[in-house]
Amino acid sequence: MNTTRLTMLTLGLTLATAGIAQAHATFESDSAQSEKSFKAVLQVPHGCDGKATTEVQMKLPEGFVFAQPQPKPGWEIEIIKGDYQKTYDNHGKKVSSGPVEIRWKGGNLPDEYYDTFVVKGKISGFDKETVLAFPTVQLCGTEGKVLWDEVAAEGQSAHDLKSPAPTVTVTLAAGGDEHAGHMAAPGPVMLGDLEISGGAAKAMLPGAKVGGGFLTIKNGGSADDRLVAVESPVAGRVEIHEMAMANGVMKMRKLDDGVVIPAGETVELKSGGLHLMFMQVSKPFAEGETVPVTLTFERAGKVDATLAVGTAGGAAAATGGHSHH
Repeated sequence: MNTTRLTMLTLGLTLATAGIAQAHATFESDSAQSEKSFKAVLQVPHGCDGKATTEVQMKLPEGFVFAQPQPKPGWEIEIIKGDYQKTYDNHGKKVSSGPVEIRWKGGNLPDEYYDTFVVKGKISGFDKETVLAFPTVQLCGTEGKVLWDEVAAEGQSAHDLKSPAPTVTVTLAAGGDEHAGHMAAPGPVMLGDLEISGGAAKAMLPGAKVGGGFLTIKNGGSADDRLVAVESPVAGRVEIHEMAMANGVMKMRKLDDGVVIPAGETVELKSGGLHLMFMQVSKPFAEGETVPVTLTFERAGKVDATLAVGTAGGAAAATGGHSHH
């Protein structure tokens, strides 16, 4: 029964694109950590060519397991179950099947309104950063249909797709330990002559959009290098800032040219000095979590590192090192 139902989704790619608004169906938060629970909040921005949406069907990818849809007033929910490709651990119990598709049916969402459809589940079984697609169909009565089911091929940009499936980027927890509640700073990362250690971030208050991060960079080589850029999937952008006294006033300024890491020296990005500022953070950092970052150096190139989130008052214990400015 499951298979016949699922084949319906692969039919009917012939939707009339005329007049369909360009706003895509997407998730409110599009990154999630492996081995953590994740609330997939699908945002439906419009109906089918002016018609009201009456049903939303969401296929759940392998690795999004133990799914539970959130009830929605005015809609009935159908949960289609099937076998998982792998076996997953649910609090010590081995589970190899569960919900593979959720359908919200019999509702009425007029074209001019926006609404969300929510499924909670666990992201599990990943050993590398992965983009998960959730192919989604909007039905509007018997004749209207909008498909959000195209998945970008390797190396292709989702922006090239006409009707991209909503996606979530899965990031890995530090050291892959799903019980990483203790606050040990992540181990050092080597990149050429550079050693990056003591990655830490401060927990953020609910609703906050800006967070601070710290790390120590040791240059064991004979040539200076420079940290020129930092990126993170959990922030719109990451800036390198410096706190410095100017005319007796402590000022914070953005370092557009980055930070020099002199040969044979160690530079510490710490509270009250040089530090990272995470802007437009999608979800406030919480104690016990980790924050993935990609650091770009002028000479050494790019490297991924992890910051452990400590309390709001102080970051996780960063390893030693002396700062030389």
